[in-house]
Amino acid sequence: MKETTRVDEQRQRERVMSRRYVQARLIERDSNFRRFALEHDYLPRTVTQVVERWAGRDELPQGMLTFRILRDLSRAIGEEVIPGILDEVA
Repeated sequence: MKETTRVDEQRQRERVMSRRYVQARLIERDSNFRRFALEHDYLPRTVTQVVERWAGRDELPQGMLTFRILRDLSRAIGEEVIPGILDEVA
């Protein structure tokens, strides 16, 4: 039974931090990927690619630009897109 619970939790976390989930959190704040990107001096396509590739993963990105986008996005939606991303900020 514990195994089933762990699998269910993982599925829910993957579903929660998907591209669509992040997009919905931005929309709740009257924003979207494009607006977020332009407000933070990122290219809109870069932001959408980063979210597609990294939302819901467990490991932190090594690239500085990707890390900054995910950190700023996590701050904007009030939730960590990747677990621990806000802990890494000095």
